[in-house]
Amino acid sequence: MLETANLLERRTTTDVVFDTLHEDIVSLKLLPGIKLSEAEVARSFGVSRQPVRDAFNRLANLDLLLIRPQKATEVRGFSMERIAHARFVRLAVELEVIRRACTVWDDRRAEILERNLDQQQQAIETGQSETFHARDQEFHKLICELGGCSMTIQTIEECKQKVDRLCMLGLGREREAATLLEDHRKLARALGSGSAEEATAIARQHLHRLDDIISEIQRMHSEYFE
Repeated sequence: MLETANLLERRTTTDVVFDTLHEDIVSLKLLPGIKLSEAEVARSFGVSRQPVRDAFNRLANLDLLLIRPQKATEVRGFSMERIAHARFVRLAVELEVIRRACTVWDDRRAEILERNLDQQQQAIETGQSETFHARDQEFHKLICELGGCSMTIQTIEECKQKVDRLCMLGLGREREAATLLEDHRKLARALGSGSAEEATAIARQHLHRLDDIISEIQRMHSEYFE
């Protein structure tokens, strides 16, 4: 009880409801199509309906909930159009980040990125898939920060989250870790050489590796698509 009280002191009630539902949706604990009731969610959290309504609206703005007047709110299904848009935006932003990073890259930046690559390698060797995915995400974040484009991180992560939820549907990506790491190493070398053309070509190939996976998920789980 004390732990919950301390949590509520640091975050608003809406934040608590939002964070919990967000995690349940992106982890697919709540699958697309599942209906949610404001009253029931409020009762389960022991709060009024207003913070739940606010949390629902925030989730809807992220395309995670579908709110329709006079109808039940439900976890939103996947849309190939929205997924394609998110991937397009991420690709466009990340390619420009890499171009700019090539103009400022130096030994200090290369050393920081190399430490991350070593951590990725260690995670693969020890079978720690969650750690690898965290270091994978950190790799792209570091390029933004070291390249002087730290404000783009939020845009990239928002786009990535929309695709990550889809990829949770059952196709494990552990078998791809070594391939992804090799892409990362090639990109790091291209950054070190200052070749924007080579670096962006590698990044483009890297981000397009999901094409076949997304198509297969849509074929296997069509019931979760709009």
